[in-house]
Amino acid sequence: MMHNFIPPDRFFPYLTWTDIRDMPDKSKVVIIQPVGAIEQHGPHLPLAVDSAIGLAVIGKALERLDASIPAFAMPSIYYGKSNEHWHFPGTISISAETMIRVLMETGESLYRSGFRKWVLMNSHGGQPQIIDIVARDLHVKFEDFEVFPFFTWRVPHITKQLMTEKEGRLGIHAGDAETSLMMAILPEQVRTDRLVCEYPHGLPEDSLLTLERNLSIPWTTRDISKSGVIGDATVATKEKGDRILDSLAQGWADVIVDVHKFVQPQLWKEN
Repeated sequence: MMHNFIPPDRFFPYLTWTDIRDMPDKSKVVIIQPVGAIEQHGPHLPLAVDSAIGLAVIGKALERLDASIPAFAMPSIYYGKSNEHWHFPGTISISAETMIRVLMETGESLYRSGFRKWVLMNSHGGQPQIIDIVARDLHVKFEDFEVFPFFTWRVPHITKQLMTEKEGRLGIHAGDAETSLMMAILPEQVRTDRLVCEYPHGLPEDSLLTLERNLSIPWTTRDISKSGVIGDATVATKEKGDRILDSLAQGWADVIVDVHKFVQPQLWKEN
């Protein structure tokens, strides 16, 4: 099934060109572009984790979205900028320049078709800066194009309530949250006999410096992890994964409604 986790009636490639030509009020239709990665996630998870999570979350969100809200998901862009992981076999990484060009040209194609609301749903922590650049540049190029650079994990959700304090602070890759989610999404792809707990080595204690938050240090995965895991996968459960998936899906359904209602401020037109 080409649509995978996406409801078929919400899958953009299943539309015909005449469906799009005749679509009413295309400027208010929300198009969601999942952006993932193919990269190592330790010895227990498949390379497709980020892409799978993005597709599963947006699929569940679209299932619960009211039929009156016009929204469609595009196929995932599976390859991302993953060079922090490329010392581990299987990781596929493209350059920032390549990724920017693919997203810019995809956005321009949507704009040419009459769409004006595009959500970039990024699920890989190594490339939010790229998503931000594309969103800003497309809006500068087309002043009525609303491009939303969103990270899958930044909608309201309950994940941290289910994690230990340490995991919530340090578990950023293939740990409890991602492993639990994969147990709920693709359980047959989780190697439960290979679960690992490994927190980052060599980080300074009592420091303001972090891996991915306000004051981040430069790092590659092999600098801080032998297994490729940064977190505790040994405590993951399907029950937690089901709850995380449900909360993320509801958060995304709410965000899609907000995007549909959003009107771009254009103060300069009032002068």
